[in-house]
Amino acid sequence: MCDQTEICCQQRKMITAILFLNQKGDVIISRFYRDDVNRNDTEQFRTTVVQAKNFTVPIMQLGNTHFLYIRHQDIFVCALTTFNANTALVFQFLQTLVSVFKSYFGTLDEDSIKNNFVLIYELLDETIDNGYPQNCQADLLKLYITQQGVKSEKALADSDKSTSITIQATGAISWRKPNIRYAKNEVFIDVIENVNLLMSSKGTPLRSDVTGQVVMKVFLSGMPECRFGLNDRVTLEKERSEKTAKSKSSSQGIEIDDCTFHQCVRLGKFETDRTITFTPPDGEFQLMAYRVTDNIVHPFRVKPIIREQGRTRIELDVKVKSVFPSKLFAQAVVILIPLPKTTALARVTSSAGKAKYRAEDGGIVWKVRRFPGETEYGLSGEVELMASTSEKTWARSPITMDFQIPMFTASGLHVRFLKVVEKSQYETIKWVRYITKAGSCHFRSTG
Repeated sequence: MCDQTEICCQQRKMITAILFLNQKGDVIISRFYRDDVNRNDTEQFRTTVVQAKNFTVPIMQLGNTHFLYIRHQDIFVCALTTFNANTALVFQFLQTLVSVFKSYFGTLDEDSIKNNFVLIYELLDETIDNGYPQNCQADLLKLYITQQGVKSEKALADSDKSTSITIQATGAISWRKPNIRYAKNEVFIDVIENVNLLMSSKGTPLRSDVTGQVVMKVFLSGMPECRFGLNDRVTLEKERSEKTAKSKSSSQGIEIDDCTFHQCVRLGKFETDRTITFTPPDGEFQLMAYRVTDNIVHPFRVKPIIREQGRTRIELDVKVKSVFPSKLFAQAVVILIPLPKTTALARVTSSAGKAKYRAEDGGIVWKVRRFPGETEYGLSGEVELMASTSEKTWARSPITMDFQIPMFTASGLHVRFLKVVEKSQYETIKWVRYITKAGSCHFRSTG
């Protein structure tokens, strides 16, 4: 009995009614899904908020009723509830509802609401069920509610009359518009990785992982289907077992710990045969995000030696070596060497770049504009401290590092192939770019 009571209470904690009011506070259209709202509170909302122009907060409680409203031009779209509903969800639903109405009849104003009240009631019944938001995607709604709204002249000029027919023919892909055409079909793929590292004073990694994302910029005509392949270990082993892998697949590949995909990816196909198959959105989007924790190549090795000579002097000797291929180079390398707050003067020299003590940054900032691979640079110097009566020892903060390395991946991930299939069978130009960035890179020093 208690479980049923809790379920009933949860079912009541959502939207009770939807109101559309004009700038005078008159209700143009209303749809009540439950009967737990006092109708007199609606009139009180009109006088207290709309007519008094009290728009300081988007949530108002009058009696036992909560009014959550947004304003679109001169129209107030208001949701009523008597319980502690999910506020963020309600506001998102109201914004989405406005977008759905605009997709049907172009604009949302008092005249368009009055001219399309029958269609609006149908949409309100389809988008919300017993107070709970349901299907709110305009492209999918047009498969069920095919009635054409009464549009203004401007809305008619901008509308695509063939949208509903094309959606039914292509399978209702809400993230991609039909009839896209490009003179030059191109796909740009960016593999962006962030290295997170905590290195002990003995050079042992205490924490190490790579978080990455595959970002695509797609300029393809029609409704293409793409197949995307990476050198992950599971896929390569599967190909090898089926004896379909080429010689390039003889490597062990990398082990991806977890990954998430854009909604365009067919997850069922990925689970069965590890194939990333999708119809991409137009323009830029993130295809997937992933994380790798094994066999990571740390782009830099830092050997910091910081010796305290008494209480007023510190000697520095920091060596930084790049371990990526010599044909590559890192850009915008910034190394921050923390110093005590009592630092008075710092004299440092570096074999490359520029190094300077910056009190606002709390230490020495060493900048190297271009750092080639398989190269070692060093920094040395002396730091003078102000005399202090405090016996508190200096808590050494780790050295931090920032960098960018084009055409390099710390995880070893690479794009093996991208196949584009489209009915017109046009030629596709593909570009792949890799970049590794510093995420949270910390190196503890020895003394």
